[in-house]
Amino acid sequence: MINKLTIQSIINKYYLGTNESVKWVIKDNALNIDFMTPTKDVIGSVICDDFKLEDCKLAIYDTKKLNSLISICNGDLLLELEKNGSIYTKLKISDLNFNLNYALSDPLLINKVGEVNEAEWVVELDLTQEDVDNIIKAKSALVQIDNMLVTTTTNLDNENVVEFVFGDESGHNNKITYQVSGDIKETNIKLPFNSDTFKTILQANKDMGGGKLLLSSMGLMRLDFNLEGISSNYFMVRKAETEF
Repeated sequence: MINKLTIQSIINKYYLGTNESVKWVIKDNALNIDFMTPTKDVIGSVICDDFKLEDCKLAIYDTKKLNSLISICNGDLLLELEKNGSIYTKLKISDLNFNLNYALSDPLLINKVGEVNEAEWVVELDLTQEDVDNIIKAKSALVQIDNMLVTTTTNLDNENVVEFVFGDESGHNNKITYQVSGDIKETNIKLPFNSDTFKTILQANKDMGGGKLLLSSMGLMRLDFNLEGISSNYFMVRKAETEF
C-alpha cells in the first residue's frame, strides 16, 4: 500500500507538465525514475526509498492519464501488476471504492535519458522554504516573461550573493530581483535560464521544505530536494539566447 498523495508527489516531480513517457524502475522496494524534458534542457531523477512493489520496469507512456486515474482515488492505494510473458501490461490501482486499470507500454517506446557530465560548482545555495515560495511569487508576478538572469554579485555589506532577476535586466521594463546568500566562489557570473521551467521545478517540490541549488560558470544549474524518503534532482542548462 502507498498513499495517494505520495504517488502524486512523485509524479509531479518528474512530469513537470511535459514529461509524459518514463520508466518506473522498482528494485528492493525502491522506485527510481530518470527523465528528460522533450526540449532536452532538463535531465533529472526522482527516487522513493519506500515503494512496496515487486522488482520490475514499468513503461509509463501517458503520465497525464495515469495522474488523472489516481486523482479520483483516496487514501492508501493497492498497486498490482499484470504481465504477458516478460512484459508488464497493466498497473492495477485500487482503494476502498475504485478499481482502476492503467495500460502499460512497451519499454522500447520510452526514449533513453541522456547523461550529464558533472561540473565544477562555483555557487552552492541552501534554498529555504521561504526562498522557494518567494521565487515562485516573483516569477508569478511576471507571467508572460520567461527570462531569468542568475547573477553573482556583492551586496551592500560587501558579501557575495546570488540575484535572481526576472524580466529585463536593463531599461525601463518590468523587473523583479530576489537575493540569496550562500557559498559563492566566483562573482560577475551572468547566466540566463528559462524562468517558466525553473518555477515549475520549484512548484513541484514545494512540499520538500526547501532544497539546494548549485551553479557552474559554464551554464549548468543543479537543484536537489530531499525529504522523508523522497529525493529529486534536476540538471538545467542555460538558455541559448536571451533578451537581457
